[in-house]
Amino acid sequence: MAKSQVAVLRVTPDTILPDIDRLIGLAGVSAALAPGKTTILKDNISWHFPFPAANTTPWQLEGTIQALARRGYADQVCVQNKTVVTNAFKGEDLNHYIPIFKKYQIPVLYNFKDGDMTWVRYEPKARMRVLSRIFPEGIHIPDYFFDKNIVHLPTTKCHIYTTTTGAMKNAFGGLLNTRRHYTHSWIHETLVDLLAIQKEIHSGLFAIMDGTTAGNGPGPRTMFPVVKNVMLASADQVAIDAVSAKMMGFDPMALDYIRLAHEDGLGTGDPRDIEIVGDVDAAQENWKFHVGKNLVRIGGGDLIWFGPLKRFQKLFFHTPLVNGFILASDVYHDFYRWPLIDRKVFERWCETTTWGQMFLGYAQSGPQGVPIDALVPPLDPAVPPSSRIH
Repeated sequence: MAKSQVAVLRVTPDTILPDIDRLIGLAGVSAALAPGKTTILKDNISWHFPFPAANTTPWQLEGTIQALARRGYADQVCVQNKTVVTNAFKGEDLNHYIPIFKKYQIPVLYNFKDGDMTWVRYEPKARMRVLSRIFPEGIHIPDYFFDKNIVHLPTTKCHIYTTTTGAMKNAFGGLLNTRRHYTHSWIHETLVDLLAIQKEIHSGLFAIMDGTTAGNGPGPRTMFPVVKNVMLASADQVAIDAVSAKMMGFDPMALDYIRLAHEDGLGTGDPRDIEIVGDVDAAQENWKFHVGKNLVRIGGGDLIWFGPLKRFQKLFFHTPLVNGFILASDVYHDFYRWPLIDRKVFERWCETTTWGQMFLGYAQSGPQGVPIDALVPPLDPAVPPSSRIH
């Protein structure tokens, strides 16, 4: 049986767009995505503010658009979602996505806008571990997602409740509505259920993960950015999360969402069964990341989601009381963390790192590449990035 493949490449700001082209070629994107189908770009906005490692980077988005178009996947649409604490419109603006969408004429749809898509009841063929129980009235997903390719664009970072987060977690916002906080106590099983659903409804699945700056610490917003100069890609959502988790310093099979998906045959979570292509030595790195705790956990999140108060969740989160938790999170992140702590971290990253300088370049001069209709044939994966014209 062939091993799952994950492409890992060392990348630089000077060659990032052709690097991404080579990355997805090595990872077998043409075999993963169905030709002639619309391809959904599912970016990741964990925080609408442009905090390093929290969100899809503009070069990750632009490089993906270009590389897919070169291979015949020019029919691309971005789908955004909202959370109770994240504003999608603010996020795509502050993270410099809008000029990219305009340049490449990428339509943007919102899964919370009735005019863009409708939430329909879906009966999964696969056995659901928890979603059928959490949503006894039925599992509802956007009708627009059916029979389309989807390319997830996560970043390499830690997460307060799942230890790491990546391709599998990126489906969370797109496939579950704003009541997805009901699932947090069973978040690992939920991610496995969502992957099973994705495999049933999508014509193709692929992920491109940005590790140019990775996120250490509680995550997915309160983090310490660390420049790592790598990117990953794979058609196997479980394998790419396993490899990134291992690079961050965690045992992938000790993370429930990876282990359960592996056991259910939804992908490969055991690194021994994953083939690394590209810069193999980069995948052997151990960054020794540590999750730690933030105010959410210290303030009682663990008690409610996983501890003795778990039995009172319907009181806390299925009633208007949930608005108090939403307000507390909003105040903590947007009115304390960002103005007093994280904005300074962002500004220092912009001033002192080449990736930060490139981010500012997107703000000042816009997208780096050429329009889709002027794209050249696919780049040769065998040609080293340093010898290509950017």
